Amino acid sequence: MANVEIVKVDQGGANARILAREVKVDFRRVEAASLKIATRFSSAEGKRMFVRMFNTLQLNMHFISVIARTRLDHEDIGKIEAALRGRIEAAAASLNEAIDGAEALFKAHGITSLASYDTVPLDVDVRVLSSNSRRFLEVLVKLDQLMPLLQTLEIHEVVSAQAVDTQRAGLKRQVRDIANGARSFATGLRRRMNALDARAETSTNSDGGGDVVESSQAMPADSAAAMGADSAAELSGSAMIESSAQ
Repeated sequence: MANVEIVKVDQGGANARILAREVKVDFRRVEAASLKIATRFSSAEGKRMFVRMFNTLQLNMHFISVIARTRLDHEDIGKIEAALRGRIEAAAASLNEAIDGAEALFKAHGITSLASYDTVPLDVDVRVLSSNSRRFLEVLVKLDQLMPLLQTLEIHEVVSAQAVDTQRAGLKRQVRDIANGARSFATGLRRRMNALDARAETSTNSDGGGDVVESSQAMPADSAAAMGADSAAELSGSAMIESSAQ
């Protein structure tokens, strides 16, 4: 009887289902070196947010910081980078506050055991291309760390299920907005670059000769599709910093 299996546990199928929905992005035009960081995600929320958003954010950040900077005004690029970093820092601060609050509730109620997952953790060597990408990865790890804390508090009825759901949804939305914002800014910058190319081609044709100027920095079609259709980066100054895709 000791060998009777009462509960079937996950053997990696959950990770396979999550990875099957991974957003495919094309890194063939990215020639930058990357730092490989061993990372583990245990919660379903952490796994999904990483798989669906991290590489897309990296591709958009590379386009903004490297490719667009070769064609457009450096000051505009700097404002976009600062805006994205501000969002990352705000999300990190919110997650730190939530983790500290949960740990305080653990102590106040004498909770010493943390809820754990029966699914296999997702272990990945993440290739990180930039400081903003590294910061975003840290935010995802914090989100993953918070999820079992909230679940434990809900199980012990320290926090209601509704309150946990509300907090979880708000933090996930804040993290998603970082990736959506990067996509929006990258889309707007690409449109500006395409407009420059169109004007250059028109000017060349009207002169009756010469080489047509081509954009060697255009993104691949499949990567462009991953970036959406917003044009937030067309804005300037404070309006550009505040714009994001919801």
